[in-house]
Amino acid sequence: MSIKNNKLDVFKQKNLIALAPMAGITDKPFRKIAKQFGADWTVSEMLSSDPTLQQTRKSLQRRNHTGESGVIVVQIAGSNPHELAKAAQLNYENGAQVIDINMGCPAKKVCNVLAGSALLQNEPLVEEILNTVAKAVPIPVTLKTRLGWNDEHKNISTIAKIAEQAGIAALAIHGRTRTQMYNGEAQYDLIAEIKQSVNLPIWANGDITSPQKAVQVLQQTGADGIMIGRGAQGQPWLFADIQYFLQHHELPKKMRFQAACDVILAHLAAMHDFYGDVGGVRIARKHIGWYLAHVPHSADFRKQFNQIDNPNAQLDKLSAFLQTYSSEYEFWWRDY
Repeated sequence: MSIKNNKLDVFKQKNLIALAPMAGITDKPFRKIAKQFGADWTVSEMLSSDPTLQQTRKSLQRRNHTGESGVIVVQIAGSNPHELAKAAQLNYENGAQVIDINMGCPAKKVCNVLAGSALLQNEPLVEEILNTVAKAVPIPVTLKTRLGWNDEHKNISTIAKIAEQAGIAALAIHGRTRTQMYNGEAQYDLIAEIKQSVNLPIWANGDITSPQKAVQVLQQTGADGIMIGRGAQGQPWLFADIQYFLQHHELPKKMRFQAACDVILAHLAAMHDFYGDVGGVRIARKHIGWYLAHVPHSADFRKQFNQIDNPNAQLDKLSAFLQTYSSEYEFWWRDY
């Protein structure tokens, strides 16, 4: 089956660089920063297809795309084909331009309800879900998945062919099975095989934490693009560095210290604004921890920061901490 209503140029793009969906992380403030640094594509946190959860505060926040630029991509999760179709329609009506189906999440609470990567154990259900959702909305539907349930059940080849027949617009593959969770190293050989076996845009995902690794994965798999998840935590400028490396075949200069500080403080303020005083303070702690992970002597500060329960105090404390380094360092830290 040909890709239905595929009018978005992004599906024809080579070397696409995308922000992968991550629950509790790829909210609107983080998606906007990723796009600011050149991410071609960002995916929202997954939304449950359970109709009883559609109007919760968490779901409403995750469906908030006000002021976002670029293509609006919403990921949905569940195991009931008709509920997933309804969820796709709801998000289409709310402005989604692409629906992504989650068959990759390895979390127990998701797999225990036979959603996420647990679906890879039931190929007939996968087929029913993909066909039902693809027919339910007049916009492209993509699929995010893994190599299979476990090492003895790597059925990504079958899943990819089902997706192609259902009219799925693109396939993002994480190079691990579900039982691997995030342990060991991502494997890309099967992704390369899938790229040769189906006529779909294929995006490789897993362990892409540097421009050099991004190019290696693109070359090894022949994939049309890459999806970056955990590698973007604490360094959203990774997208810009990869874009530069692809164009110039060398690393750009490190992020200037003050420019990185400006991004971090703006991100903190955006989280406070988006979630409110209580939620913003709580959500900010993990992001600031990632930003400061490579900053010398920051462990004690991070412990202190995590005790602060006031947004203005968070901003003041972080600003003062960063200021102590401003005369000592010209560039921000990075591992590559």
